[in-house]
Amino acid sequence: MLTLRSLLFTGFLFASSLIAGTLELFVFWAPHRVQWAIARGWAFSNLWAGKFFCGLDVVTEGTENLPDAPSVVLIKHTTAMETYWQITALPAQTWVLKKELLMIPLFGWGLGLVLKPITIDRKAGAAIIKQVIEQGKDRISRGLWLTIFPEGTRMPPGETRRYGVSGAAVARETDCMVVPVAHNAGDFWPKRGLRKYPGRIRFCIGPPIDPTGRTPKEINRLAQDWIEGKMCEISHHYLSPPKTGDGNNK
Repeated sequence: MLTLRSLLFTGFLFASSLIAGTLELFVFWAPHRVQWAIARGWAFSNLWAGKFFCGLDVVTEGTENLPDAPSVVLIKHTTAMETYWQITALPAQTWVLKKELLMIPLFGWGLGLVLKPITIDRKAGAAIIKQVIEQGKDRISRGLWLTIFPEGTRMPPGETRRYGVSGAAVARETDCMVVPVAHNAGDFWPKRGLRKYPGRIRFCIGPPIDPTGRTPKEINRLAQDWIEGKMCEISHHYLSPPKTGDGNNK
């Protein structure tokens, strides 16, 4: 039964993504608030489907920590859930993502239309940081929030790696706050494997970090310390300090 429920949820996720992407293309001419409303409807529908089919009960904590002005949000990355959760919980935003994602028919095209994402080529090396800083400054000046998975890829629960510095650098350049987010979705949604296990998923929004007088590395350290410390509280995979993906302690 668990496998069947997980299959139904996965089918819903893929089908809704195609439908939402198609709708976004049909309203390409509409104001951004209309496009964003469709994206939010899609994201909320998948939170509902996760609970209905798989018993994934999502709660968001710490919304009072969200600044009033556009900010940079650094989110722990373990599953696909945080990609659509952020649309439901945060103001209108842009993402940093692989350029290949925009090539996905319908969904990727709609994604590019509504999110105005910063697309990167992972083979570009250090040039990525400069690109994210330049385009991140532009998006924030237009009133969009910038959300980044600082680990760069999904990490197994209980592990982390050195955080990328681009998000902290954007915050330093624009003098906007950095908001750390931790969650335990990986406890119930394994990185590999079809099954999703029922349980309460906590998305925890941390106190904003003021970049004033701090280097990007210092900002990153504060964000990672908060995120990984919170993970120790909310995830049963974090019974001891997390291991870094590159073999070094954070």
